[in-house]
Amino acid sequence: MGDFLAFRKMIAPTIIQIIFWLGVVVCVIAGLGAIVGGSSLPLGGPSSTLTGLLILVVGPVLVRVYCEVLIVLFRIYDSLSAIEQNTRAPGR
Repeated sequence: MGDFLAFRKMIAPTIIQIIFWLGVVVCVIAGLGAIVGGSSLPLGGPSSTLTGLLILVVGPVLVRVYCEVLIVLFRIYDSLSAIEQNTRAPGR
C-alpha cells in the first residue's frame, strides 16, 4: 500500500487493459450495429455492411496497437528507473 501511495507502483497499466477490453466491446457493438443497420437500408446496405465488417476486424486491432504503445511507455519508464538505481553512486 505504501508503494501505491508514494506513486512507486503504477496503476495505469491495469487501467489500460480495462480500456482495451472496453474498446473491443465498443468496436464489436458498433460493427454489429452498422451491419444490422445497413441491412435495413435499401441503398446504403452494402457500404454500411462493409463498414461494419471493417469496424469488427480493424477496430480491435487499432485499439490493441494504441494500448500497446501506452504500455511500452510505462515499460520504458520502468527500465529507466532500473538503470537509474543500478548506476546510482553510493551515498546519494
